[in-house]
Amino acid sequence: MDIVVKGRHTEISERFREHIVDKLAKIDKLDSKVISIGVECSKERNPRLADQCERIELTVYSRGPVIRAEASAQDCYAALDLAVGKLEARLRRAQDRRKVHHGKKTPVSVATATAGLEAAPTGSTLNGSAPGVTADRATEGVSVDGDGPMVIREKLHAAEPMDLDQALYEMELVGHDFYLFVDAATSQPSVVYRRVAYDYGVIRLSV
Repeated sequence: MDIVVKGRHTEISERFREHIVDKLAKIDKLDSKVISIGVECSKERNPRLADQCERIELTVYSRGPVIRAEASAQDCYAALDLAVGKLEARLRRAQDRRKVHHGKKTPVSVATATAGLEAAPTGSTLNGSAPGVTADRATEGVSVDGDGPMVIREKLHAAEPMDLDQALYEMELVGHDFYLFVDAATSQPSVVYRRVAYDYGVIRLSV
């Protein structure tokens, strides 16, 4: 299992890199299919957000769905602990789902199974990947001529068709408020999103 650590707008000490590797070493015990884990460390420069200035984003690439977790804290070690805790919970959820599908029980729908889960923070803007290992194509600080918007970050993901329940499941694994997917039944580009009170909505595009 490869662990790739990178920093955005921050320097990562060798001591903290070693701590990250030690902390994530047990992840493959929760999922033997893990190929690599991406760790992105960033620092918030706004002094008003000093209590959440250190941010850690973890991304697990495996032969199954991509699983993400992120957390912020005043200290990078505390942020890592929070992010790893979320990641382990999502890996266990994925493991439990696989056990149900390979057993004699009928799988519970994701909407029912996640009804009591803590809602993800509002303002999440990154989608999870489709099943399989995909490379993100990120462009930082792209300028636009005229009065057009500034593109801060761009990501490209593979899109395997899936049903609504699978899209909900993968949205929960990446911990975001929405998930873009291609509906397997209709071939329509669609997005499932979290509403208030743990409700879900779906938007479909007619092409």
